[in-house]
Amino acid sequence: MVAALAPYAANESYSRGRKYDEPGSLYRGEYQRDRDRIIHSTAFRRLVYKTQVFVNHEGDLYRTRLTHSLEVSQIGRTVAVALQLNEPLTEAICLAHDLGHTPFGHAGQDTLNACMRDYGGFEHNLQSLRVVDVLEAKYADFAGLNLMFETREGILKHCSARNARELGDVGERFLERKQPGLEAQISNIADAIAYNNHDVDDGFRAGLLSLSQLREQVLFATCFDEVHERYPDLEDRRLIYEIIRRMIGAVVSDLIEETRNRIQAASPGSIDDVRNAGKPLVSMSDAMYEKHVSLKKFLHRHLYRHEQKLAMTREVQAMVKDLFAAYMEDINRMPGQFAAAASAADGADRARVVADFIAGMTDRYAIAAHETLTA
Repeated sequence: MVAALAPYAANESYSRGRKYDEPGSLYRGEYQRDRDRIIHSTAFRRLVYKTQVFVNHEGDLYRTRLTHSLEVSQIGRTVAVALQLNEPLTEAICLAHDLGHTPFGHAGQDTLNACMRDYGGFEHNLQSLRVVDVLEAKYADFAGLNLMFETREGILKHCSARNARELGDVGERFLERKQPGLEAQISNIADAIAYNNHDVDDGFRAGLLSLSQLREQVLFATCFDEVHERYPDLEDRRLIYEIIRRMIGAVVSDLIEETRNRIQAASPGSIDDVRNAGKPLVSMSDAMYEKHVSLKKFLHRHLYRHEQKLAMTREVQAMVKDLFAAYMEDINRMPGQFAAAASAADGADRARVVADFIAGMTDRYAIAAHETLTA
């Protein structure tokens, strides 16, 4: 039995709809259709070979952008259902949030942004919207996936005023300083919860994080003590799994309760009231947020900036720089459709085509493409 939506949930009956009108489906709601379009997209399939923390060839069991997106979706759906919000919309946003990510994770994004500095820059979140609005080629009647407004709004988590002015409907809230719907707010924080906790798992598996280091973190230490007391002889692999699932459970439970309290205090009667609330209503408690931020800072110091990670970062940054320079110098190094689009453009528009091509690469495609430059 499906619970009724809260009055302040996103509801397709009151949606701002799609850019291009389409007939409805007999068997699916509109946000379900968005979710399905995202799952069937080319960009979604590519996520299986894109870096989360560890480059694809470093190991088969580390998380990729695809598995991360699925984990974000699981957390987001749990929260949405608990709060009587729109589950299919939340799922669609969670699954689409990283579609625009480059190969090699944040190292690839930061490098491509530097390459694009004179051409408008590059930001993976903005690129995710570009993927669903422009780059996916699936339908005869329009470019992109023609997603519902609320899905597109949720994908665009942050945006500069300059970019917002160029984006039309989904950019308006950044200029008017309004909030997105609660489903978008959930997706945003579910992303942070997933990577914070699952990066602990991958970092430990890689041998870059130790139990003694992790036990300096309050949330980890609390869950460690619970598990160790109940299972004193548990080996490290299952010990870590037990700790991480308790950590996620504690954060998600706190998020649901705190958000429920904030909604009750704000008493929104519609999604428009949510948009005009002045600040996000989806939030952890102050005490839990402090633990969350502490863990995030810990991961930056001990995992993301570990010398082993920095060595790989330098290597892949050089690859992205070389690829960008090579394609800008000779657009015919790119496949036909990209070469044709670049030949019809110049300046910033040509550079954007090159950025689209590189951003769409998987880790292994980028490595192979880089090898051809010197072949």
